[in-house]
Amino acid sequence: MSTPASFESTPATSSMPDWYPELLASVANQINTGRFRAVSAANQELVRSYWSIGHELLARESDEGWGSKVVTRLSTDLRDQFPEARGFSPRNLRYMKTFAAAWPDISMLQTVSATLPWSHHVLLLEKLNTPEERLWYMACAIDEGWSHSVLGHQIESRLRERSGKAITNFKATLPPSDSDLAQQSFKDPYVFDFVSMTGKRNERELEGQLVVHVEKFLLELGQGFAFVGRQVRLTIGDDEFFTDLLFYNFKLRCFVVVELKATAFKPEYLGQINMYMSAVDDLLAHADDQPTIGLLLCKTKNNVVAEYSLQGFSKPIGIAEWESEIVASLPEKFAATLPSISEIEAELSQDFSPEDKVNEGESP
Repeated sequence: MSTPASFESTPATSSMPDWYPELLASVANQINTGRFRAVSAANQELVRSYWSIGHELLARESDEGWGSKVVTRLSTDLRDQFPEARGFSPRNLRYMKTFAAAWPDISMLQTVSATLPWSHHVLLLEKLNTPEERLWYMACAIDEGWSHSVLGHQIESRLRERSGKAITNFKATLPPSDSDLAQQSFKDPYVFDFVSMTGKRNERELEGQLVVHVEKFLLELGQGFAFVGRQVRLTIGDDEFFTDLLFYNFKLRCFVVVELKATAFKPEYLGQINMYMSAVDDLLAHADDQPTIGLLLCKTKNNVVAEYSLQGFSKPIGIAEWESEIVASLPEKFAATLPSISEIEAELSQDFSPEDKVNEGESP
């Protein structure tokens, strides 16, 4: 009589030794690290190969003066010769030429920027005009792990032009080693293009929409921000106060109090956020945390008034505007389809109450 088949059962987690969770975390981390290195190495080899192809196409075009028919013929022959391969369409071959022309110095391929997927490089070529801009977004994409769609969003929202532009007193209130990092962590304006409010608009509704879309809000805030809570209660004496939004920034090692205003900046707003920051330092912050930072987001501001108003405060505070769309600087054909600044201002001047899977071969 044959022995019935049996399967080894998985032991219960409770039967494992005390050090098992540490082992699991260590092995999982090694697997993730290995996968990341393998993908990065594959991306780098692919990008290097595409640069070489583009460089040769450029050289022959310059020397021989041939036209686009050669690229079309080459595409067909390559796909016949390598039927399982992707990435050799006429369009992608032309991107290789553009890529080689944009980076004539092969030394760029020796940098970490070359580990980005090919579709990221194509997007950078399509959306940006200068090497400086492309390198800036490359560094951010690598540092913050942006997907293709996130990179596209950050370019379209003009992140580079907005980063570090908030009016602050960080140089006067933070140590030099922290002030530069804090300054770069704040932008002006903030773009809440994911917000959709109806009816009578108010600060509470804006706040609610930001919480509903907290993932997109965190993306707009930047790397290092973790959401702590909305309308966080602060008990001071016999009175209760509520911060609009509270975050913790792991790069700055401090709490960040965010106050939302649907009106123009007023100096008295600083007194309110300063009190909230003091309460957070006393009631919530750990002894090892850095001083709480305040971010006051207003619909508009007079920069000179904001700078003067900050001079009397010893706590680090940033003042920035928020917008529902970036219209300025958009290409004319796109800007024409969006509401004008005056139309947006008129709508927002009402009273307020409180990825993707990257295809490494074909271009997107």
